[in-house]
Amino acid sequence: MPVYTDQLNRTVTLPATPKRIISLVPSQTELLYDLELKEQVVGITKFCIHPKEWFRTKTRIGGTKTLHLDKIRELHPDLIIANKEENVQEQIEALAKEFPVWISDVNNLPEALEMIEQIGLITNKKERAEDLSKRIESAFFNFKPQTSNLKLNTCYLIWKDPYMTVGGDTFIHNILSLAGLENIYGSKQRYPEITIAELQTLNCDLLLLSSEPYPFKQKHIEELQAQLPHTKILLVDGEAFSWYGSRLLHTPAHLQQLQEEIASLI
Repeated sequence: MPVYTDQLNRTVTLPATPKRIISLVPSQTELLYDLELKEQVVGITKFCIHPKEWFRTKTRIGGTKTLHLDKIRELHPDLIIANKEENVQEQIEALAKEFPVWISDVNNLPEALEMIEQIGLITNKKERAEDLSKRIESAFFNFKPQTSNLKLNTCYLIWKDPYMTVGGDTFIHNILSLAGLENIYGSKQRYPEITIAELQTLNCDLLLLSSEPYPFKQKHIEELQAQLPHTKILLVDGEAFSWYGSRLLHTPAHLQQLQEEIASLI
């Protein structure tokens, strides 16, 4: 039986070709779909909304942080694909005692491309995964941020009550950087809580409100604009900034659209 190393440098022993796969991460579920593993994937989370066909038909095994271990056991997986950040360590450790668990750890684009190729390797979809990785890399290479010379002080909100943003050791921060934007919380770690008073003090030029995990809407722009009259505020597609699977193929196009929206406000 082949032995692989995951992104936490753990060794994982798998069947030659896994035939019963459970994905615990929405962006990686979509990747498995694009690798054409329809028959092999037997379980997904309730947050794995793409593709819609799988969301309707695949067995759901709870949320990313509230896994139903009994449901997982009933599916008899020969491969579980998890993520260091999105899943709960204690639950993953419990599953790893019974099943092969491959864990990703993605904090930037190179690590995302590595994850895609590694999952392709362990699922016997090596060539398809490598092709996808190359196309994503090419799409980002051909994207040239128009606003990078403006050095816009940017804050990206992921949550409300309390407001939360992203630090410099996150995947979203890396995408902001590739978009030519200056994350004013880049010196912080993970997902710090912040206040509007801080944004006023830091002279925030651009405030991005993500569609997930908190579903910011137009009404939130209006609320915040009253407190930050000199800040440009936009809604953005959270999946384009935080999904690190095959959806990355479309992220540069979203960033290009964002560039155009920013340019129209300047």
